[in-house]
Amino acid sequence: MRTAELKHFNIRVYGLIINEKQQVLLSDEYVLDQAMTKFPGGGLQFGEGPADCIKREALEEFGQEVEIIEHFYTTHFFQQALFYPDHQLISIYYRIRFTGPLRFSISDKPFDFPAMINGSQSFRWAYVSSLEEEVLSFPVDRYVLGLLKKRLF
Repeated sequence: MRTAELKHFNIRVYGLIINEKQQVLLSDEYVLDQAMTKFPGGGLQFGEGPADCIKREALEEFGQEVEIIEHFYTTHFFQQALFYPDHQLISIYYRIRFTGPLRFSISDKPFDFPAMINGSQSFRWAYVSSLEEEVLSFPVDRYVLGLLKKRLF
């Protein structure tokens, strides 16, 4: 795509949550009539900073607060948004942790919800060391997984 055809930025903010077993939290979702596995997070809203976005997304997705450990990565290459052809994607990743004990369900299998209905979501832990890029649906998440493996191992 030529950059002249791009009309919008799509800014996404994600949380990397690593537990004591070196597992990362994944979100399995059915959105826009597609099943996807990604890191938890979502879209930046106007008037919101990236740090505020990941905190809001955590409240929406987990029903509990998180604190930011560090900024981990911001996209440094061009990525066209997969669902919106006239959008350029910018993704921002933070390492975050829960401020209290988990208050939401974590599954041991992917897509652990009753039906593929838009908006369905479940969470699961995956060992960073053995997580394959192909499990993640999006190119930037796959890149970030590589960075995470380098950082942890």
